[in-house]
Amino acid sequence: MTTSITKIKLKISNAEVDIECDINNLDEIISHIPKIIESLSGVSTLHSLDKKFSINDNTVENTSNIPPDIIINKSDSLTDVLLKLFTSNWSDTPKKLNEIREILQLYGLMYPKQTVAVTLLRMAKSGRLRRFKSNTGEYVYTASTSLLSSTEKPSNSTL
Repeated sequence: MTTSITKIKLKISNAEVDIECDINNLDEIISHIPKIIESLSGVSTLHSLDKKFSINDNTVENTSNIPPDIIINKSDSLTDVLLKLFTSNWSDTPKKLNEIREILQLYGLMYPKQTVAVTLLRMAKSGRLRRFKSNTGEYVYTASTSLLSSTEKPSNSTL
């Protein structure tokens, strides 16, 4: 008789936990979820989420990429989401296509690689993003100075 493996995904704030267990242990694993939630609630976003929780030889892992604290609406296009990402602190360093896709996936946005690449290229051509080759020869993306200056708060000085 074969046993079935069950997968559960918990997303709490900026943390995501994947749980895999034998179907026979599911009740026991579910009883541990409040402890996991409590542990994740106390994790600071400044610390890496590379911690592992072990529950009876079942391992629960957190993702190490911490997405920025932005609000994504259902009506936001991929371009809108990318603009929000690149105007946040997350984009302080140039980002590769795969890094961008990983962050999008953390928000539950599963776009094909080609779709994200074309959108990034169009944003770079329109001047919203900068695109250049890194030392490794891969293209990386950063916010353009015009994008950053348009998100700064205007000063309160009067003319």
